[in-house]
Amino acid sequence: MPGAEDVEQAVAAAFRAEWGQVVATLIRVTGDWDLAEECAQDAFAQALDRWRRDGVPRRPGAWLTTTARNRALDVLRREAVGAAKLREVAVLARDEPSYEPEDGSGDGSGVRDDRLRLIFTCCHPALPIEARVALTLRTLAGLTTPEIARAFLVPEATMAQRLVRAKRKIRNAGIPYRIPPAHLLPERTTGVLGVIYLLFNEGYAATGGADLVRTSLCAEAIRLARVLARLMPDEPEVLGLLALLLLHDARRDTRVDAAGELVTLEDQDRTAWDRAEADEGAALLETALRRGRPGPYQIQAAIAACHMTAPTAEDTDWADIAALYGELVRFVPSAVVRLNRAVAVGMADGTEAGLALVAELEDEGELSGYHLLAATRADLLRRSGRTREAAEAYRRALERVENDAERRFLQRRLAECRSG
Repeated sequence: MPGAEDVEQAVAAAFRAEWGQVVATLIRVTGDWDLAEECAQDAFAQALDRWRRDGVPRRPGAWLTTTARNRALDVLRREAVGAAKLREVAVLARDEPSYEPEDGSGDGSGVRDDRLRLIFTCCHPALPIEARVALTLRTLAGLTTPEIARAFLVPEATMAQRLVRAKRKIRNAGIPYRIPPAHLLPERTTGVLGVIYLLFNEGYAATGGADLVRTSLCAEAIRLARVLARLMPDEPEVLGLLALLLLHDARRDTRVDAAGELVTLEDQDRTAWDRAEADEGAALLETALRRGRPGPYQIQAAIAACHMTAPTAEDTDWADIAALYGELVRFVPSAVVRLNRAVAVGMADGTEAGLALVAELEDEGELSGYHLLAATRADLLRRSGRTREAAEAYRRALERVENDAERRFLQRRLAECRSG
């Protein structure tokens, strides 16, 4: 009989790997988003007890989907929801012994992936772009409302309201759960790409919790990007996104050391980077750029490629990176992108130039609660030798950081400044 700790770890791992598939399957069958999430949560709660008693099943995803599906069937029966819907659930119980998608998607797209259908449903043009991305992160990735709120830099209550309104809109407008026909794909591309990008970001640098990297989210984002690239092979921004994810993922294993501590880009072991993955990303980027329609994901992939091709940190072409960020700001004039540009400018033109751009962002106030604003200022001050001012900036960053690994890194930097 497995111990309580082993079971908790197994359930946590299953949640990271299977949540999106379980919820996507239940939404397809029941058409009820809240019921799907409720039954999925109930299945994971049952797993804590049942797996401790019976052992962890060989296929956790299949067990969780069956348990959640049976729970949904019980709820529908109890609430006497239409006979047609009950028949659908009954068919699922008979024909889907496991959690894999059906052989046919039923929407004419030829794509047999419940999770991709879920993304396209969430990214219907009737929904505001922020709601599209947030709803998919909630239902597909299982991110909590606070995690999504931090990713969007908005209050938790604001994000909760967005999620409720988005689900209500899908229900009341009768938005179908399917991948749209080819001629309608472009109108949803921006939202779908944004979802996959933020899903990867949450895995690559978690906004909260103990772990900096959540490998399962990175893998899921790359998998979905690959499916989307097969679906839209002539769309350069789709190829650009997949290239960007692969170029970043090639460095993923070197971002933390054996003790789980954060390792900055300049200190990473470049010989341990996944060159095969990086080469694939670079080839995809080249293919995308040949289309002659540049976009933000292609530019970000080009920035990542600059880092990947530098033999050492000292060889990094920061002037080129700063110029690329200048182009990116034209497409995405967000404060976060401008902060990244400030870092590149500080490395290319000197710390004072970078600090001037950071000061502009501080005066505007849009990133006032963002820990990386203070952390960026602190790093530039540290590099310029102004350790006392850097220490104060590191203290401000520590007041705002949510991730444990990042917190420990900032504490180490603060201690270095104090000792220096």
